[in-house]
Amino acid sequence: MIGPTFINSATVAAPERFVLRGGRWAPLAIPVRYGRFEHPQAGLCLIDTGYSARVTSGPRSLPLTLYAAMLRPRLCAPSLPATNDVAAILLSHLHADHISALRDYPHARLFASGVALDHFLHSPTAQRVRHGVFRELLPTDFLERVTRYESLPHAEAPLGLGAAFDVFGDGAVLATPLPGHMRGHFGFVWPKLDPPLLYAADAQWLARAVTEDRAPGVPARWIIDSAEDDAATRARIAAFACAGGRVVYCHDPEPLV
Repeated sequence: MIGPTFINSATVAAPERFVLRGGRWAPLAIPVRYGRFEHPQAGLCLIDTGYSARVTSGPRSLPLTLYAAMLRPRLCAPSLPATNDVAAILLSHLHADHISALRDYPHARLFASGVALDHFLHSPTAQRVRHGVFRELLPTDFLERVTRYESLPHAEAPLGLGAAFDVFGDGAVLATPLPGHMRGHFGFVWPKLDPPLLYAADAQWLARAVTEDRAPGVPARWIIDSAEDDAATRARIAAFACAGGRVVYCHDPEPLV
């Protein structure tokens, strides 16, 4: 089975200690990745969409304009697939750097956490914006097109990672809750690869945070949904890696092997 590839959509510059407690003041070029893989029946699938020009230019709300001005993402050369080539998009969570190109794929099947949908899409605008969720980036028919992970068949992720949901019903790709970073945050597992692969999305910004059991720094720590869940998720990922699993993160600056 061929595993997913992960492509950098943009970079954001920030000191290491912003995303790693006790880290250095030296700046990091933090990538913003998205994933892509071919499923034999479902076709070409994406995991998130990374950043796109919908965040950095053109008509936008004032909150989204201020968000972009604060983070100043530098877009990489266009690399997202053509609109009609993508069959499905699996969302790890609803932050702007993970959903910004959803409107470019009006025909794709969408998958997301029901917990996130219920919490954020019914929250006041100010609360959504404070958590980096912008309704203007979501397709107008988002709720009609989205499948909730919680409605999918239950499965068990490998190497003790825990409960998961079988995205396509064949055991090839599992969606597993990785709470802490954001309400309804999910990772994705390819259990049939050797070794099994976990895409942990934003469970941590740096792999070192898991291997050294270090929480995010300030200001990254301020946006965490639950510090207790964040610590528990770090422990689960560390155990998965120690058992032989491979872990990939969205924002870890280390090159992917």
